[in-house]
Amino acid sequence: MSKKPELVRAISRWQLVGISINDVIGSGIYLLPAAAAALLGPFSLWAILLAGLAVGVLVLCHAQAASYFDQPGGAYLYTREAFGDFIGFEVGWMTWLTRIASVAALANGLALATAALWPAAASGWARGLIIVAALAVLAWANIIGVKSGARVAVALTIAKLIPLAFFVAVGVFYVDWSRLAMPEGQPILTGSMTEAALLLLFAYAGFENTPAAAGEYRNPKRDVPFAMLTMITIITLTYIAVQAVALGTLPDLATAESPLARAAGEFAGPAAMLLLSVGAVVSIFGNLGNTTLIGPRYAYALADDGYGPAWLANVHPRFHTPANAIVLQTAIALVLALSGSFVALAMLSVIARLATYIGTCSALLVLRRRYADAPDAFGFPGDVALPILGLALSLCFVAATSLNNLLAAGVALVVGAFVYLYRRKGLEARR
Repeated sequence: MSKKPELVRAISRWQLVGISINDVIGSGIYLLPAAAAALLGPFSLWAILLAGLAVGVLVLCHAQAASYFDQPGGAYLYTREAFGDFIGFEVGWMTWLTRIASVAALANGLALATAALWPAAASGWARGLIIVAALAVLAWANIIGVKSGARVAVALTIAKLIPLAFFVAVGVFYVDWSRLAMPEGQPILTGSMTEAALLLLFAYAGFENTPAAAGEYRNPKRDVPFAMLTMITIITLTYIAVQAVALGTLPDLATAESPLARAAGEFAGPAAMLLLSVGAVVSIFGNLGNTTLIGPRYAYALADDGYGPAWLANVHPRFHTPANAIVLQTAIALVLALSGSFVALAMLSVIARLATYIGTCSALLVLRRRYADAPDAFGFPGDVALPILGLALSLCFVAATSLNNLLAAGVALVVGAFVYLYRRKGLEARR
């Protein structure tokens, strides 16, 4: 009998760093400056730093959990090992639904961003062409090999950082530093506290996807923690620098529709404005590519454990990628993106991510006792204090979500419970 094709460990440490950065920096960096300024004014600069530190706690929890395993699945794997099949499945299910909704939303966002350069892309056949072409190209790049998918992700990471580096390096010489100071007597919060918290969480979201494809990393137990910590440091510094330049160069930042392009146009002219507009397109396309790379690994891990059709757990005999899972995710997302019905699923995004954060922080309390003596385990001071702090932060974010989000998540969990009940038989002995 021929041996079943397996995933190949092809992604290096620095490719993983690029993938991690690419998964977080997306459309948010081009929208965050205006939205944060509208809600928080000059305090937005400090809020971004505080949010980076808070998310850093969650990153540390995910990094330590990742250092115990070299299999794909991320939070699904951690919660399954800590709390059993049902809890693990529900976390993995919610995470995969979020990936599908994200692909659909990002594809639409890509069309809208392209409309700044090609107005016809906002609607009609041109919008459809952008969506179909983007999803098809990225699906194919990821099907023909994880190396090609990783190379695309790294190339897009570099391409999206170049406009931001230009924006900061040139714009810093035009900053009016007085605009970064809090006016005396002005309240820190000018909008909704819950809205500000969720906005900042959204800007840093995506880091949790890094461990999902661990079965294709060369040394996941060491490289995933390194990549995640490098990523959160680079991204926090980037966000702070971009916000500082935007605040200091664009007086009406809070109401600007394209804040970075507008600010660049103010201090460097039309060519710079075009560069930042192109940067927005590249940034969203990069996010889309990463979600196409990482998302199917959740479906693959779930199917490999018996949830859903067996063909989803097949590995392509030539390319050694979960090709069926890639095609399925792309097909569902394409229908949602073209129909616009992805909006309801997109409501799951925040709460599903929080399910991942809560699951991982809770699981770490169990896993760190079980694997305390693991030779490759990534450790940090604080014993149980850090996962408890991560759990508390996650619950605070849950309290900030809307009732509609919670109801939509409840429906998704119920549907997931039915999928769980129909797990394929005879697979328990495989683990």
